[in-house]
Amino acid sequence: QVQLVESGGGLVQPGGSLRLSCAAPGIIFSIFTMGWYRQAPGKQRELVAVSTGGGRTSYADSVKGRFTISRDNAKNTVYLQMNNLKPEDTAVYYCNADGPHVAYWGQGTQVTVSS
Repeated sequence: QVQLVESGGGLVQPGGSLRLSCAAPGIIFSIFTMGWYRQAPGKQRELVAVSTGGGRTSYADSVKGRFTISRDNAKNTVYLQMNNLKPEDTAVYYCNADGPHVAYWGQGTQVTVSS
């Protein structure tokens, strides 16, 4: 059973930064599309950023220019650098690994942006 392990969430003031990490042991990481999603209270889960195995990235319009997704295939780890955080970024952030006929999710990490 593959388990994605997220870390790096927490409480930060508006304008601050956080870096999320997601380790994905036990998969052929380089062929998986890795993504970060988030879900705020009372809202649907939404895609934040995606990194394909070929190195392409894409972002939700709401985070473009502030968030950066990156991956280290040697460490089976994907990161989400979040800068200039806003209160509306408050949510549980989930890591997703999407591969051939399989998909895995992490348990989620809370990000709270508040003064």
